[in-house]
Amino acid sequence: MATPLILASSSPYRRALLQQLQLPFQYAAPHINEEARPGEGADALALRLAKRKAEALAVNNPHALIIGSDQVAECRGQILGKPGNRSKAIAQLQTCSGHKVTFHTGLSLLDSESGRQTSTVETFTVYFRTLNSAQIERYVELEKPYDCAGSFKVEGLGITLFEKLDGGDINTLVGLPLIRLVDFLSEFGIDPLNPEIKC
Repeated sequence: MATPLILASSSPYRRALLQQLQLPFQYAAPHINEEARPGEGADALALRLAKRKAEALAVNNPHALIIGSDQVAECRGQILGKPGNRSKAIAQLQTCSGHKVTFHTGLSLLDSESGRQTSTVETFTVYFRTLNSAQIERYVELEKPYDCAGSFKVEGLGITLFEKLDGGDINTLVGLPLIRLVDFLSEFGIDPLNPEIKC
């Protein structure tokens, strides 16, 4: 694979997911404004940010394939950001208890040399059990999910919070929809099972 592959993210969760494809890649944090625009829905926000993240790295990487991804969680019409601390994580989980949370994960692949870019939004929904205060506080104490939208880590103890999951790719929930990414890479001539051969 001659063209460098770059992940436009500083997220350790996304890096770990991308490593599953066993392709060599670099990563860098894009510096963009992540605030929602007035009236912007969760899916539109996720898509815009994924595209902007890829585009932000294109300036300094003119001959690369750049992956942008961003995730926006939504519960009861409210966008859930990363809580950042214990009290906000507890408050988020209290909001989610007994309700569904939909994760909108934007994905974009940009060829910075040609300017070709393909993008989409994948969704994944989790249905929370009705949780009591002791359960919520215990979970937050054990996992400290302060850097996770929705205040949980599905790859850890977070799985105990749910009644069911609904979506096509569990990786979408963690933050990088790998099944769709493999489709995109194939469109751009890269096969993770044979990276030396153009598709």
